[in-house]
Amino acid sequence: MEIDPFIFRLSIFILSIFVGYYVVWSVTPSLHTPLMSVTNAISSVIIVGAIIAALSGNDGETFSISSIYGFLAIILAAVNIFGGFLVTQRMLAMYKKKKKDK
Repeated sequence: MEIDPFIFRLSIFILSIFVGYYVVWSVTPSLHTPLMSVTNAISSVIIVGAIIAALSGNDGETFSISSIYGFLAIILAAVNIFGGFLVTQRMLAMYKKKKKDK
């Protein structure tokens, strides 16, 4: 009996949601900042793939489905990267010692 490829991919996607949820919620606060940095690095790899997808359209079409989805992926990954850097910067500022006024 052969499994439908859609069902196979859907089950992997659902499994990755559960694994991701439990991995993220089990991270201690001291590891949160390095984890965010790794997430930003992964998002930068996603941007490279999104650029390839955005530029892989047919020659005759200006707006193909792959270029629209690629452009959307670039925007979402860029928001994720810049938001991650802002969160990382804010978390690192929480660990800095406050200056005492004399």
